[in-house]
Amino acid sequence: MELKFSQLNKRQEIILNLIDEQGKISVSEMVFSLAQKLSKISRITIIRDLNQLLKFNFVKRIGKGRSVVYQLSNQYNLLKPINVNDYFKIAPDQRRAKKSFNFELVSIFKNIFIVDEKKYLSQLALEYQKNIKELPEANFKREFERLVVELSWKSSAIEGNTYTLLETEFLIKHNKRAKGRKKKEAIMILNHKNVLEYIRKSLLAFKKITVAKLEDIHFLLTKDLDIGRGLRKSPVGITGTAYRPIDNVFQIKEALEKTCAIVNQEKNIFAKAVILMVMVAYIQPFDDGNKRTSRLAANAILMTNNICPLSYRSVKEEEYKKAIILFYEQNNISYFKNLFIEQFEFAVKNYFVSNL
Repeated sequence: MELKFSQLNKRQEIILNLIDEQGKISVSEMVFSLAQKLSKISRITIIRDLNQLLKFNFVKRIGKGRSVVYQLSNQYNLLKPINVNDYFKIAPDQRRAKKSFNFELVSIFKNIFIVDEKKYLSQLALEYQKNIKELPEANFKREFERLVVELSWKSSAIEGNTYTLLETEFLIKHNKRAKGRKKKEAIMILNHKNVLEYIRKSLLAFKKITVAKLEDIHFLLTKDLDIGRGLRKSPVGITGTAYRPIDNVFQIKEALEKTCAIVNQEKNIFAKAVILMVMVAYIQPFDDGNKRTSRLAANAILMTNNICPLSYRSVKEEEYKKAIILFYEQNNISYFKNLFIEQFEFAVKNYFVSNL
């Protein structure tokens, strides 16, 4: 059943917070704890609430008889709202974070968009398709070039590239580096341009996602940047988080293959893109360039299905990184999903529109 946060009453929200705090808890312990927070609450009322939470797949029941305890479900953990500002006020090593790779995670991506979100994303997709149908070919080409510039700039900026948007435009259009910028920064930007052109010319190839296709995108994105080709064979750390990805190349390949299988099975195009983005970043299959690869591969999924690609132009680099770290540490996709919806809306409203 689809998650319905808006249908929770205050008591059920308190129950979920209590389970979250305790990790797992029995009904008797819950009755005692809730008596401190709420006046006049019966065991039968709590059981009724728990049954409703079980129906929504917010919690899971473990054990039998008197040994029964309740835990939050993986699905609830994946999608529950989190106050991002409060979360990141806590230092990385002080946060209650998941520090190791969750091998079960790839199997719980179900209904990550609620009905209203799916409807809105579909409306935006139709708006884009109507726009490009009415757009002269020359105008479409110019708009795609503009999106290429802005995506190459922002995707690189998320990775610490110091080129400005205007410098990026000049580099891409005239192949001339900006003064005072490092050569590798220019290469990173031009590699983005080359990958987008490669994707546009090979759209049918991305109807199905494979490890080999992700490796191809990664190779083109990191060409001439002294980054190893293929899956990494050594451990990697991530700045700003205690989370450590798996470091065994065979497990890395297995996790990536499972991710590709889940993405290919998923029917909703937007869910395909989001799952691929967060899981490639989470697995960290390459020595470097993982998030870049995830963004471009997700755009390949959108483009091959005649859906507007994202430029991420209006996203703040810090917020994008927070969304990814939140997924690393809590296996929670809610904030990343919201950023994706915002950026898709921005893309449809700002590119390929005839009256701009």
